[in-house]
Amino acid sequence: MKRHVLLPMLGLVVAAACADHPTAPALSPINASSVHLKGGVNAEPSFTDNGLTLTSSGELSGLGNGDVLVTLSARANVSSTCTNQGGNQAPGQNPAPTTVTGSVSIPGSEIKNGNTPFSVTTIAPTTPIPGAPGCPNPNWTESIDELAFTSATITVEQPAGTVVLTVSCTFSAPTSNGAVAKQKVSCSSL
Repeated sequence: MKRHVLLPMLGLVVAAACADHPTAPALSPINASSVHLKGGVNAEPSFTDNGLTLTSSGELSGLGNGDVLVTLSARANVSSTCTNQGGNQAPGQNPAPTTVTGSVSIPGSEIKNGNTPFSVTTIAPTTPIPGAPGCPNPNWTESIDELAFTSATITVEQPAGTVVLTVSCTFSAPTSNGAVAKQKVSCSSL
């Protein structure tokens, strides 16, 4: 009589069979499907506004084997300064909000018992802004001085191309330089 037992182990599901049966299936790990932020249902990542970039940190849990790709996409209001050819500066017209992104790859060897910390930072926007759209004319130079972040999305893929977690966060007020207070962050996970 063949018996099959499913055993949850370290974020993996492994099929086990009686050793005395030659038709028993081979053991094979599969990716976990319950990836989440470590710390329970109310866990949220931390954020730091670096002026022109945003950093998010946290710890993932419920991962399977294999490399992980974490991507941070953040929406921000832009503050800029226009400088004419004579070197005179005037506040820019603050161009439309922009989105910046950044990614970090975490090798599978760094995942311990289905857990791994992460820290990902967006890439700063191009400055000066080509064509100086927020200035009196294209002969001016428009430099981005500051980004005030209004929302962020963290996407976790394992392996790359397979989304296992999406965390969408909003900030109750646009951020300013430094750590973003936890009470100003509201996140939901999909």
